Amino acid sequence: MTQSPAERTPGRSGPVRIGERAARTLVTELARRNDPKAALLVDASPESAVLAAAIDALLPGDTLTVVPAEPAGARALREHVTAQGRWVADRVRVVDSLAEADAAEVVIAAEPLTGTAEQARTTVDGLVKYLSEGSVLSVAAPVFRTEGAAAELDRQGVLHGVGTDLVLRNSPPVRVHHLRFTPASPALAARLAPAHRPSSVPLTRGMHIDSNGVAAAGIALGLAAVARVVRPKSKLWLLPALAAGPVAAFFRDPERDVPEDPSAVVAAADGQVLSVQRLHDERFGDGEWLRIAVFLSVLDVHVNRAPVPGKVVDYFVADGGFVNAMKPDAEHNVAAYTVLDTDHGTVVVAQRTGLIARRIVQRAPIGALLARGERFGLIRFGSRTDVYLPAEAAEPLVGPGDKVVGGSTVIARWR
Repeated sequence: MTQSPAERTPGRSGPVRIGERAARTLVTELARRNDPKAALLVDASPESAVLAAAIDALLPGDTLTVVPAEPAGARALREHVTAQGRWVADRVRVVDSLAEADAAEVVIAAEPLTGTAEQARTTVDGLVKYLSEGSVLSVAAPVFRTEGAAAELDRQGVLHGVGTDLVLRNSPPVRVHHLRFTPASPALAARLAPAHRPSSVPLTRGMHIDSNGVAAAGIALGLAAVARVVRPKSKLWLLPALAAGPVAAFFRDPERDVPEDPSAVVAAADGQVLSVQRLHDERFGDGEWLRIAVFLSVLDVHVNRAPVPGKVVDYFVADGGFVNAMKPDAEHNVAAYTVLDTDHGTVVVAQRTGLIARRIVQRAPIGALLARGERFGLIRFGSRTDVYLPAEAAEPLVGPGDKVVGGSTVIARWR
């Protein structure tokens, strides 16, 4: 019986465990695919949070093959799966070793890599053999307490990464890497739901705060604490303390109902439509483009979302100034361009800075697949977001002055 890569790499297991939040992040690629698919879960145990998350993510047409952390654990896993009921038992197959598994669209390592860089490389190389064309391998490593596995996964992420998530609410914190070693078709993006991202901290069922807001509010409260200690008789500490709430609120990240209409192009951000115009831009190719520009005030949600499903094929930043985003000269502000390959041609989203906005966050690496309405970045404070569509393929549905809601408002429709 052939051993799995996990069984050949001593020292991988230890006190590091995957909690519920990290488990949900690990199975993101399984949960977001709406078509029937085969998944492979390696190094699982009956009490594994990743196994529970993978079972929860299964759809009626899905299958899940589970490889135990130790060959002797297969029996306990089978009993656990059977106890879940017939619906689960019909879709989950437990094998004794990785050698018995078939290729899958999603491969997940249930245990974090904690060994050396060489051990991590051996494990990844062994699991890659079970990836079908365009499939994703999801694996985690602790941010601390690792002999080199984290550095090796960072290296793999640079070469093959299509998404990386830092999960601070785990003991200890872990970084989850989603790796794709062969190209995926842009058409697959249309069958995906927006990915779960732990970069947003949940406050309520429908409202989150982006991690940038948590950090900014934490800095404000830290400054308040320092001011309180240094000058206990002064009320100066109230300024940063009172600012923490509004700063965090600026980074709010609400859930949105994304239209399922395949012909819909949704707003990439909240705000007011500045202009709808046809123009030429040789940077994106020949032909005419329909550009819909939206201004984001400091009161708007600044999380950016993909207007259409597609594959990120390019990303670049253009240098420029920082004038008021409502003025025509904002055309030449610093901007980040995310280029998507879609079933309808090339689509571009431009994140432009403004008078106050000086920081653009883009979290979708080249090769990543984005679902319609999926979060992919944000801009800090007042700014502007432009969507470029092939002019002959799209019909605008909004005009200057209209208010739009990112991920929900249909701003154009494919002809």
